[in-house]
Formats: sequence, C-alpha cells, structure tokens
Amino acid sequence: MIGHLRDKGLGGDPVCRVLELSPSTYFARKKRPKSARRLRDEQLMPLIEQVHAESGGTYGARRITRCTVERLMAELRIEGAIRGRRRRTTIPEPSAPRPPDLVDRDFTASRPDQLWVADMSGMIAAWSKN
Repeated sequence: MIGHLRDKGLGGDPVCRVLELSPSTYFARKKRPKSARRLRDEQLMPLIEQVHAESGGTYGARRITRCTVERLMAELRIEGAIRGRRRRTTIPEPSAPRPPDLVDRDFTASRPDQLWVADMSGMIAAWSKN
C-alpha cells in the first residue's frame, strides 16, 4: 500500500507516519527477499485460479485443497490408512427367492402403463401388464 501511494506522488515518510510505522521498517521490509512461503504461494495462485475457473467458480477453499491433495497423493501413489472395516449394508441371501423376469430383460414398452420395472437389491425385476 505504501508503495502504491508513493507511486501516486506521496512521500514514503509521511505515509509511514500516518500509519504509525517506522520508515526504516518499511524500507527494510521492501529490501528483504521473498520468503519461501511467499514463493510457494505465488506458484500455487495460478493453479488455484485454474481449478476455480474449471469448476465454474463453484469450488471453494476446502474443495480446492482436498482436490489438490488427492491429486498429488494419487500422483505419488500414496494413500492414508483406512481405519476399521468397511461396512456392508446389504448382504444378499443366496437362498432367498428371486422374482421372475417376466419380460426376459426386454424393457421396451409400446404404450404407457404396459411395463413396470423395479430394482431390488441389485436385481432387476419386471412386471408386464398383458
């Protein structure tokens, strides 16, 4: 901000005085090289802008961060530990009766309300109104 005001013709010392900032602090900071964090931020900014634009402006910080980490971990072929066992919510009973397939997996109908189809636990059952 001080640099911007100096470019407009205001002196650095008066601006620092108004901001209650020592001019020597301002000039020392201006001469200091960029930190490693700032350099990394400048590398990431175009990537963040790209991901944000590709998402149609819908991705926020959480999604961009998660997608970036997931992408980089996949590239490195690493994954985190999965704690516990995965739950299976549906376990089919092999001896349970299955509904008959009355249409022999031909799901076309020539008129409305002729064919009703339902998915039951991964099996498709069809009923024909003949």
